[in-house]
Amino acid sequence: MAQVVKRQSSGIYRMERNWGILFALPAILGFLIFTVGPMIASLFYSLTDWTIGGDMHFIGLENYITLFRTDDLFRKSLFSTTYYSLGSVPIIIIVGFFIAMLLNQKVKGLPIFRTIFYLPVIVPSIANSMLWLWLFNPDFGLFNTILKELHLPTSQWIYDEKTAIPSLILMSSWGVGNIVVIFLAGLQGVPTHLYEAVEIDGGNSWHKLLHVTIPMMTPTIFFNLIMSLIGMFQEFNMAYIMTQGGPNNSTLMYVFYLYRKAFMETKIGYACALAWILFLFIMILTFIVFKSSKGWVYYEGGDR
Repeated sequence: MAQVVKRQSSGIYRMERNWGILFALPAILGFLIFTVGPMIASLFYSLTDWTIGGDMHFIGLENYITLFRTDDLFRKSLFSTTYYSLGSVPIIIIVGFFIAMLLNQKVKGLPIFRTIFYLPVIVPSIANSMLWLWLFNPDFGLFNTILKELHLPTSQWIYDEKTAIPSLILMSSWGVGNIVVIFLAGLQGVPTHLYEAVEIDGGNSWHKLLHVTIPMMTPTIFFNLIMSLIGMFQEFNMAYIMTQGGPNNSTLMYVFYLYRKAFMETKIGYACALAWILFLFIMILTFIVFKSSKGWVYYEGGDR
């Protein structure tokens, strides 16, 4: 009897496993065909001199050697992207966290305010870019108009090499809606008894923020930090729509440079090498952030 029950249990287990594999198969095949396959192909192409419409020849690491030795635009695009990313990420983290704290208060019309702050995320990037092109216009843009009214010196914004990247960093704070939503979810998960304990000990709002909110939110901050870094290093739309990499290649974002090499100069092999350099750069940067998280990310159970 026990053997019969065992065989039946084994048969049910195999049937459930087979059904599980069958239902997961589309996702597995999609990952292999549309992610792993193209990555392997791009790694191979990066070792060739393939151009669209031309013959393909294996050249080994020549593309990578050219990148680091003679390609000044590669270095400039990497610098510009790093400058933009390291400037944008702290701003959007701080702004997003501040807005989330405001939206976490119990006030009238809260759903309306949440909708307003999330609206820029769902506005198409083309429309956003056109709006900011008007704001940055040095002749009749809103920003310079306000500066003139305040009798302050005006700026050329994205039309000047020195202020182009800072202007784009300012623009990046516009679309913090996704980060705000994640922060808001994290804030609503902070146990209220911790705030009550601070009040009992005579603490004020600053003590609550410093000793409860920020430590309890560090896992959420860590997640937003990682995702923001990855996203900012892949910025493309602003360079493509607003500046075309100018002036003087000061806003030549890395992915936009990759796009130019692949689809304007048709150097697919060289572009694949650029893509792999970016992948390794982001992976190393992400690894560094993960290693540093042991010293500043706290979890409710007490482990770091």
